[in-house]
Amino acid sequence: MEPVNPFAERVLDLVERIPPGKVMSYGDIAEYLGEGGPRQVGKVMSTWGGGVPWWRVVHADGSGAAADHVQRCLAHWRDEGTPLRGERVDMRLARWDGRSADFQ
Repeated sequence: MEPVNPFAERVLDLVERIPPGKVMSYGDIAEYLGEGGPRQVGKVMSTWGGGVPWWRVVHADGSGAAADHVQRCLAHWRDEGTPLRGERVDMRLARWDGRSADFQ
């Protein structure tokens, strides 16, 4: 595995701060950090994201990280009380802005 670069460290640090029951999209993370984009954040998560709450990083439509992880995402989301719409996160209710500690 390649060494963690400074951008990856910033992504992973932010993901660790997302409160239970809240999510950020790949694009939200890039926008918050002011660097990279959704694909770069996705690369970080796929390479080094196993040690952080990866299920709190979703696609902009509220779908989970990867199709083969849907059931694991759903289990984590339900355990944390993340607002859902079917098998997707309700982004209107669950999106975290990176600033407030607005726990459900």
